[in-house]
Amino acid sequence: MPTPRIRTVLLALTLVAVPTASVAYAAAEPPAASPATAASSAAGPAVAAATGLDDPAKKDIAMQLVSSAENSSLDWKAQYGYIEDIGDGRGYTAGIIGFCSGTGDMLDLVELYTQRKPGNPLATYLPALRAVDGTDSHEGLDPGFTAAWKQAAKDSAFKTAQNDERDRVYFNPAVSRGKQDGLGTLGQFAYYDAIVMHGDGGDSTSFSNIRKRALAKAKPPAQGGNETTYLHAFLDARVWAMKQEEAHEDTSRVDTAQRVFLNKGNLNLDPPLDWKVYGDSFHIG
Repeated sequence: MPTPRIRTVLLALTLVAVPTASVAYAAAEPPAASPATAASSAAGPAVAAATGLDDPAKKDIAMQLVSSAENSSLDWKAQYGYIEDIGDGRGYTAGIIGFCSGTGDMLDLVELYTQRKPGNPLATYLPALRAVDGTDSHEGLDPGFTAAWKQAAKDSAFKTAQNDERDRVYFNPAVSRGKQDGLGTLGQFAYYDAIVMHGDGGDSTSFSNIRKRALAKAKPPAQGGNETTYLHAFLDARVWAMKQEEAHEDTSRVDTAQRVFLNKGNLNLDPPLDWKVYGDSFHIG
């Protein structure tokens, strides 16, 4: 399990915000045909498709929401080649979910990519990535690592590896835990955004401990609680966790985004969606 990770957005990001951009929410990744869909009419009525955050259209919305906070852009697919040191003590931050050289998940990603495609542009940096894991050091990575990352990002195999690691480490665990707690799409997204920023390690600001803090205040639907009440408790706990580090003092990704959807009763995260992050306005129609 990767160590806790911090995600923050610098105003100096080279990716420009897309204020009030109207973006269609087509599926991020073409969904495989379900057995229910493929079944003949003789087999009876089809089983309902996924209705949570793992529904392809909802998943694409989730990627856009996270990208608005991580990259000041809704175009999450343009972030495979993103890489910079944002000065948060985690070394290089890169890719669609902010894999970090100092927290283990970037190392896991490059190892997976190299297993699938030996001799790729990043393979020679594996010893250095192992050496800097747990630190903010660039030793052995500079000066060529950022260029190698951008080169690799042109390879569909590397993009697929990023998607797979995002799902394995962050998306799937968050959605699974959310469903176990009886949460709908918005609640599952709140879990996902929290695990993206905080990781799921053992420290007090990790996702699991944010959830424990919320459970001390309210019960989730799976335990007979009210979903809205519980989600407010979870977002309160999330804000507390963010404020424990100076880099996260701006809590707008909760206050003027997730909390806005919750206050409107949009537990299914249905478009149209309007929110603000770090003062920038966004729209999904």
